[in-house]
Amino acid sequence: MKFLDHLEEWLIASLMAAATLIIFVAVVHRYASGWAIPGVQDWLLQQNLGWAQETTIYLFVWMAKFGAAYGVRTGIHVGVDVLVNRLAPQHRKIFVVISLLAGALFTGIIGTLGATFVWEIGHTDQTSVDLEIPMWIVYLAIPLGSFLMCFRFLQVLWTFLRTGEVPHHDHGHVEGLDDAKGEPA
Repeated sequence: MKFLDHLEEWLIASLMAAATLIIFVAVVHRYASGWAIPGVQDWLLQQNLGWAQETTIYLFVWMAKFGAAYGVRTGIHVGVDVLVNRLAPQHRKIFVVISLLAGALFTGIIGTLGATFVWEIGHTDQTSVDLEIPMWIVYLAIPLGSFLMCFRFLQVLWTFLRTGEVPHHDHGHVEGLDDAKGEPA
């Protein structure tokens, strides 16, 4: 599990970093192309960054799909649990199990439909407009991210049934910021 956790974190961070770098280069290119510096302006105008916007969109889609799975695992995924937290412990447990099973079912269905879609589009010649890569590669984020999210819901359910705890995020805690005794600040 540690390998999958680290792979998930590395993938999200890499996709975010790549998208940020591409956007930065494209914006600098756009504004620097207007500078009247002989040679530099001509060179910049010869560089085609028309693919940057499409690439960034695809990177963010992939990041969002895997980021949602990360959110389920760490307890930062959006959820409305105000009512559930006010229930008696025996009723709370039932509602938590139902909600985790519903999340797993939903993401499992989306993953299955996404896999079917990817399979069907993989047998066509559709390519992306600017990058000209096969569209099945772009849409592969749907089944991969959804099945990973389904797995994370089941993982949280298993932990909840064993320990009675669901992952939760402390909004006041900053990772790496500890006091002199090693305790969170």
